[in-house]
Amino acid sequence: SDVYKRQHFYNPVCVSVSLIVYGVLFIVVERLHRGKTFKMNAVEDIGYGTAFGVGVFQMLSLVPGTSRSGSTILGASILSVSRPAAAEFSFFLAVPVMLGASLLKGMKFAGKVAAGAEVFGGYEAMILAVGCIVAFVVSLAAIRFLMDFVKKHSFTAFGIYRIVLGVLVLLLRVFVK
Repeated sequence: SDVYKRQHFYNPVCVSVSLIVYGVLFIVVERLHRGKTFKMNAVEDIGYGTAFGVGVFQMLSLVPGTSRSGSTILGASILSVSRPAAAEFSFFLAVPVMLGASLLKGMKFAGKVAAGAEVFGGYEAMILAVGCIVAFVVSLAAIRFLMDFVKKHSFTAFGIYRIVLGVLVLLLRVFVK
């Protein structure tokens, strides 16, 4: 069935392998780029070809255990984009993805309302609006923190974290059934 085909890779082993592989790749790319000068040091330096290449790397995030931002940052780094520019570009790439997902959810919600379903009232709408505003503000703060962090630190710690998490998920799969 279609559902089985889509969820085929959603299992602990696939997630673990993805976590570990990307963790190793982050460490390897960081080591290869240590002391290197980059062709592209700002988002404005990224041309259409490189942007397309980073977009191809973004598609790899369809594999469970692979983060969208991780795959785009790694891809940009491989394509000779500096770490800060890669991280910033990755955040810009997230905008259309999040807008598209929000649009789909909104259309589904609108369909329920059009069908006469009472989804929620004024109080719930107010809580939803406050939640959206708080999430937006916290997101801006998190992005600023992460951008400052990426400018000063390597992704090696993130690679190690992914490897450890992947091994833990595998161990849980083996010992807890």
